Amino acid sequence: MPALTLSLLEATYAVCRFPAGMPVTAPSPGPFSLLIQAAEETTLVCPLDEARSDAEVDVGWRCFRIEQSFDFSVPGILASVLTPLAKASIGIFATSTFSTDYVLVKAEDAEKAVAALRDAGHEVRSED
Repeated sequence: MPALTLSLLEATYAVCRFPAGMPVTAPSPGPFSLLIQAAEETTLVCPLDEARSDAEVDVGWRCFRIEQSFDFSVPGILASVLTPLAKASIGIFATSTFSTDYVLVKAEDAEKAVAALRDAGHEVRSED
């Protein structure tokens, strides 16, 4: 797997859980947000200042975006990011879009995550 370029997005995020079927609107457009409606629950990932008080909320997440886009048939892209984070004992919340992957880590682990990713040969840029 070639070295990847990741950007650490500027915002701090919240992960919000709602009961299944509860109507939830998408957050304001920005660098990253996520709305997943599944049979067991609805999950919203949004900038911290857009977290809803009617949800179970886990705050203090930072988001890494993989800058390259790869064909779906290319194996190991997300694993090349998650493995060094796991070895550094950093918990994650990962998701994908059609074009790329996003990995969130707790804000207090962000510097440690940057170091682990760089040690694994990846380039990490900060959007701060």
